[in-house]
Amino acid sequence: MAEEAHSEGSGLVFHPLDQFIVKPLFGEGPIHWYTPTNVTLWMTIAVLCIVAVFVFGTRGRAIIPTRVQSVAEVIYGFIYKMIEDVTGHDGVKYFPYIMTLFLFILFSNYLGLLPTSFTPTSHIAVTAVLGFGVFIIVTLIGFVKNGASFLGLFWMADSPAILRPVIAVIELISYFVRPVSHSIRLAGNIMAGHAVIKVFAGFAAIAAISPVSILAIVAIYGLEVLVAGIQAYVFTILTCVYLKDALHPHH
Repeated sequence: MAEEAHSEGSGLVFHPLDQFIVKPLFGEGPIHWYTPTNVTLWMTIAVLCIVAVFVFGTRGRAIIPTRVQSVAEVIYGFIYKMIEDVTGHDGVKYFPYIMTLFLFILFSNYLGLLPTSFTPTSHIAVTAVLGFGVFIIVTLIGFVKNGASFLGLFWMADSPAILRPVIAVIELISYFVRPVSHSIRLAGNIMAGHAVIKVFAGFAAIAAISPVSILAIVAIYGLEVLVAGIQAYVFTILTCVYLKDALHPHH
């Protein structure tokens, strides 16, 4: 900690955002689209952990499940019921996609809480791919399933006729803002929590306030354990809500 928080001239100096810097895994220099980075590494680790739990951990299909199989079954049932409750039975066919989103975000968030790790979901570049991916897929589903009647999502037939054009414009703007808010919400919450922990870790270098800083780190870390799961849940349930609009635009 002393390296990250030290006195320089007038006061304490530390850099809580350094933990979000994207670095190449091998050597130094410019980063291209094909360069393996710390982001690539931890996204790969997240995928491998998912495979370990949901493929290798459940391949026995035991009647009396192991602990790993029990965890996998609980998550499976939780996401399946969420999709069915929010989107209806029509949305169940998209379960694999939504389950994959949830698991990737969940494992990335929790792996990012390990010391010296990196959290891919703290980067808007990663969450934007997820958010805009949901937006494009849901929009395509809406038009494929409903055709031009999908545009009825923006036309409030029950509202006064004079207000319908205004409401339609507002709904249209709101619809196109969805992927932005969807991605920023996830990245912002994850980044903020990690940055606050790093700030208190910097203050821990000062002997006088070190005990208070350590207690604060423990408390915030506990909060981040909850946030990691909640943000995966929020992203997933919003995906289900958007999918419901695409499947049933007139409801």
